Amino acid sequence: MKKQIILAFTALLAGMLACATPVSGTEPAANVETIVASTFAALTVPAPEISPTPQPVTVSLLPHSMYFLNNDGAGLAQVYRLERDGKAVTQLTFEPAAVDDYDVSMTDGSVAFVTNNQLFTVNADGSSRSMIVDGGVRDENNFFLNNITSPVWSPNGQTIAFGYKGLNFYSIVSGQFNNVLADQVEEQAGFLFPRELYRPEKYTADGTKLVITLGYYEGASSAIYYPNGNALVRMNGAEGALICCGNTNWAADGSAFFAGYDSIGMFGPGLWRVDSATGIVTTLINGDPGNGTFNFADAPYLAPDGQLYFFFTSLPNNNEFVDRAPLQLVRSAADGVTNRIILRPETYENMNESLWAPDASFVLAAVAPIREVYQGGRLDLIYTDGQKGVVSLLPFAMDMKWGP
Repeated sequence: MKKQIILAFTALLAGMLACATPVSGTEPAANVETIVASTFAALTVPAPEISPTPQPVTVSLLPHSMYFLNNDGAGLAQVYRLERDGKAVTQLTFEPAAVDDYDVSMTDGSVAFVTNNQLFTVNADGSSRSMIVDGGVRDENNFFLNNITSPVWSPNGQTIAFGYKGLNFYSIVSGQFNNVLADQVEEQAGFLFPRELYRPEKYTADGTKLVITLGYYEGASSAIYYPNGNALVRMNGAEGALICCGNTNWAADGSAFFAGYDSIGMFGPGLWRVDSATGIVTTLINGDPGNGTFNFADAPYLAPDGQLYFFFTSLPNNNEFVDRAPLQLVRSAADGVTNRIILRPETYENMNESLWAPDASFVLAAVAPIREVYQGGRLDLIYTDGQKGVVSLLPFAMDMKWGP
């Protein structure tokens, strides 16, 4: 989800979906180009009879099914799945209240989701809906106190990490959950303030590390949590950088993760690499290099080919606030600078989120129809091969995640 949440982390928890409700009020419909088989002329010599009815050819546009949020007919956010053909869409949740957040198990496509401050699971076909955690009635005056957020499936499908009074892990086997990091809340002049909150974001592929968001009264940061040793590694050297809130991508081996920022406000723009063992932050692209320009980056992804793919632009420094700079798709060496080239001519300045294909052959982008929408948008498939055209898949998608 996009990064403008940082102005107040607690305001994000209270109003994330309300500030950018999906603009599509009906179920999404895909309009990908269909593939038409060639028709051959009949032979003049009679051909032997073979199969009377040829079997249809199934074409997969996507490497995995893709899950997302959109409004149902009642205007409530629900979980949907776009199938691998890039056309068929299945609604998986039918809740009487909006789905606030969710995640997908890569083992079997099961969904964990939060609605009405309760954590549920459903099977990949939407069956066997089961409530596993009840957070009770939200404290509307201190929303952060008992709000359930951010379910994250472990890669082996045996655990669901989630935020509730801190960082928690729910065991599928035992049906119990435990709190491993309790939120730090303090009272000042009769008011409660979040000193530090803990919310899960993304596991490494092997499940040994978990990026978590550290939330504060104003602003946020990231850290690396090691579930096996209950150890927390904080970032070192990230002053002035926005590295948090799900806007990170792990390297395949889990040795580091990458983050970029494409706006100027409370935080400066740039591109960073974070070592998962030490938390040391390396600035790959300085947002303010001191030469009269600003550098903006977003959605960095280190691909299997060893190249770093991301969105980037450099603009003159005119001392103005920049909100979502106009970006182009680029590729470079892993340092973000060496051999950096522009892959496509299109410019994106209303892109709210992205999801990379595992092999970096394309990236899915949710592009807002207007600048005032900060979550979700038209779903485009953008090939990193500039010779291929951009494919529009859905009129709206938000909070995109790969399924199995």
